[in-house]
Amino acid sequence: MRKLAVVAFGGNALLRAGQKGTIDEQEENAYQASKNLLKLMKRKYNMVLTHGNGPQVGNIMLANAAGNKIYGIPEMPMDICGAYSQGFIGYILEQQLRNVLMKKDKDRDIITLITQVLVDKNDPAFSNPTKPVGPYYTKEEAEAFMKKEKVVFKEDARGRGWRKVVASPDPLLIFNQKTIEKIAREGHIVIAVGGGGIPCFYVEENKLQGIDAVIDKDLASSRLAVGVRADKLFILTDIPKVFINFNTPQEKAIDRMTLAEAKKYLDEGQFGEGSMAPKVKAAINFVESTGKDAIITETTKLGIDNGGTRITMV
Repeated sequence: MRKLAVVAFGGNALLRAGQKGTIDEQEENAYQASKNLLKLMKRKYNMVLTHGNGPQVGNIMLANAAGNKIYGIPEMPMDICGAYSQGFIGYILEQQLRNVLMKKDKDRDIITLITQVLVDKNDPAFSNPTKPVGPYYTKEEAEAFMKKEKVVFKEDARGRGWRKVVASPDPLLIFNQKTIEKIAREGHIVIAVGGGGIPCFYVEENKLQGIDAVIDKDLASSRLAVGVRADKLFILTDIPKVFINFNTPQEKAIDRMTLAEAKKYLDEGQFGEGSMAPKVKAAINFVESTGKDAIITETTKLGIDNGGTRITMV
């Protein structure tokens, strides 16, 4: 019987640092990322794929602002921008994964679902924005934006520049997760919770409404993995393993962390809030909730023995 894996692609699966973000670039990146999924298929995994959208949704927001300024087109709120990004990123991933599968004579349906995620409008995250979105800027550019608009920018922990940050509330419920599990366990590939999902809340009983925020993709993926009873959670990033003392002479790659060790390193501040900390938190949530393993690694190490950092119960 096939196992079920939730595979969370980072934003770099489609748009990498230094690239302009053309469709040709994003399609090629998606194709290369999709080829690595064959390793999991060979290990008899069914799959649910999730993905980031930070660079893309940031560009959509910039295009919105430019369209409003030049042509007077009404700007769309962040939840609508998130829905835009789910549609076009899902399309690219679905098409390129299908291209990979056809070359290997593999026939599976691939379904992209626009996914809403329930949040609490009173979540304290709304008074402390931390989630980076959009492109990197210099310190001077970021300060100019903050003077002009009511926005917050913070410096990237890895020194890549400054990015706009927005509220990142906890995901409470992934809508349609029973259907996602059913489709995936039937052997089809589901793409869901793009960009962490579209955040919504109950404005009143039995009435949902979107809200300006970005749910962390890894935390939402973890919540989904628990909800669909996944056997393993893979969190993909742009480095092969989790490090402690990162970017210092004492830097050390971690092959395996127990739940207790992961919590200890997290409490020590070993992981940057805008980079590795959410991934470790997501792994902790999955392992603690299911007793099963989570793996943090880069795309090329997917499905390789001893690839990445494994987080285990004990």
